Amino acid sequence: MKYRRLRNEELQELEKEFVNFLAANQVTADDWEKIKGEDNDKADRLIEIFSDMVFDKVLEDVEYLEHKTPHDLKAFRFGEEQAEMNGLKIEGESSVDLTQQQSPQQMQEQLKLTGAKLKLYTAEKKYAESRKMEIFHLMEGGALISRDGALFNSLESLKA
Repeated sequence: MKYRRLRNEELQELEKEFVNFLAANQVTADDWEKIKGEDNDKADRLIEIFSDMVFDKVLEDVEYLEHKTPHDLKAFRFGEEQAEMNGLKIEGESSVDLTQQQSPQQMQEQLKLTGAKLKLYTAEKKYAESRKMEIFHLMEGGALISRDGALFNSLESLKA
């Protein structure tokens, strides 16, 4: 198995796609019920193959990820050869929570009250594994897909 097996709730969300996958592999509904009842190993293998196909498709299309914690946020852009990361970190004690929606003015006021500072940082990394696997590991660690890359691009504009 390349990635991980889809969780039951994920598999339920993709029920139609899974049925199509089974049909493409000439497994009828009756066959599937029989396999589940009599050959758990074969059922598991089919689910694992489907899981890898789903992850391959999703990961292929990812260009941006975001990972937020209360005092640190990172935005990633994935190219063909390497990943770029822009981050923003709160240095010092502050009640600012970067996981919450706050206006820049609210953040600035809270930072002024505590004397904490914002630090912008960046990094680039060539892929140690495949591009898809790097994205997968970050997502398993809590990073979320960003459709438009707005956070990455906002942080990128602050570097200039």
